[in-house]
Amino acid sequence: MQAEPTTSLVGEEYEVEIGPVAHGGHCIARTAEGQVLFVRHALPGERVVAKVTEGEEGARFLRADAVRILEASKDRIEAPCPFAGPGRCGGCDWQHAKPGAQRRLKADVLAEQLRRLAGLTPEEAGWDGTVVPAEGDKLPAGEVPQWRTRVQYAVDAEGHAGLRRHRSHEVERIDHCMIAAPGVSELGIEKHDWAGMESVEAIAATGSQDRQVILTPRPGGRLPLVELDKPVSVMRVDEKAGGVHRVHGRPFVRERADGRTHRVGAGGFWQVHPKAADTLVTAVMQGLLPRKGEMALDLYCGVGLFAGALADRLGDKGAVLGIESGKRAVEDARHNLADFPRVRIEQGKVESVLPRTGITEVDLIVLDPPRAGAGRDTVKHLASLRARRIAYVACDPAALARDLGYFGENGYRVRMLRAFDLFPMTHHVECVAILEPAEKGI
Repeated sequence: MQAEPTTSLVGEEYEVEIGPVAHGGHCIARTAEGQVLFVRHALPGERVVAKVTEGEEGARFLRADAVRILEASKDRIEAPCPFAGPGRCGGCDWQHAKPGAQRRLKADVLAEQLRRLAGLTPEEAGWDGTVVPAEGDKLPAGEVPQWRTRVQYAVDAEGHAGLRRHRSHEVERIDHCMIAAPGVSELGIEKHDWAGMESVEAIAATGSQDRQVILTPRPGGRLPLVELDKPVSVMRVDEKAGGVHRVHGRPFVRERADGRTHRVGAGGFWQVHPKAADTLVTAVMQGLLPRKGEMALDLYCGVGLFAGALADRLGDKGAVLGIESGKRAVEDARHNLADFPRVRIEQGKVESVLPRTGITEVDLIVLDPPRAGAGRDTVKHLASLRARRIAYVACDPAALARDLGYFGENGYRVRMLRAFDLFPMTHHVECVAILEPAEKGI
């Protein structure tokens, strides 16, 4: 039997009352007929005209933009960035909200995810309900922190650099990104011709003057002869082989955190906010309280940020095992931690490598999994190691809450949770949860 054709509702407008914030940078509303709308560029309590951007009749929900504000929230401001707004750059979700309101929205999302997916109230999670700004980011409304030390620009068909529009491959041309760190802005990426390129990533290291530009050509595209405003290393991504090749300069940047310098190879992961690495190391170490001589795991360890912090505090008789899937990141981690003889870094997926180690118990665990989280099976294995404390670093509140629920099923409770606004103007929030065996009591 042939399915009935559906009618697109893209472009339809509805006058709606905006309800609570939802995970993902939008708020929830309903049409007069009861259809659910996920509305961007709105704030809770507002009355707006919402224009549908995605969806069709009979869909579970529609996506929409608030294109006219009929009754504004007291938390609304005019977006400082000229490229923000409906149909424009998709990088920032909350340009139209006061900085304090942005953090309250993120706190509301985190609280809702904890309640729905982990069955935890903020009090049960040891969380005071606040999202804390990074040092130096508490600015008046209308002022924007310049925090993004890594910016990936898309390139349009004419060779102009810009940023992707929300849920789109279309490029919004820009002449400046307001949240870019000064070290990125000074490269002047936006004013050069990048014809033949698919994307241009600009990196400004923290704690060193290292600057790097990573070019991804379109199929058949040649590297442009561009002289940037500052000396940089230039890398080329070979999409077919998946490799990153040096064109000019060092194949890495040097990032500084926790009193140590870390080599981060081209395309490798490092926290984007200049204060993030130190902020997270401090939160993790304060939560774990490492003791001399203990054994620790650092899972999804990247270039060894937490492994190095642990090794430094565990002393000569302590030991750390790091596990990381990325080959280049493992090479960097081994280089960064070469002065710690009792640190070992293994390459592979955590769920594959950890069982092969034969480890049956540890004292401490740090895990900083990708956005999807660690998952039920990995959490079950970690719980079986009976660590006295576990630090879970998360960039996605839904994945965090799911995994905290799994830890609860396996005999661990959340002792403390802290939330940090390390991605101002966006919906993202970074969390550190400290867990311990439930039998220790409340």
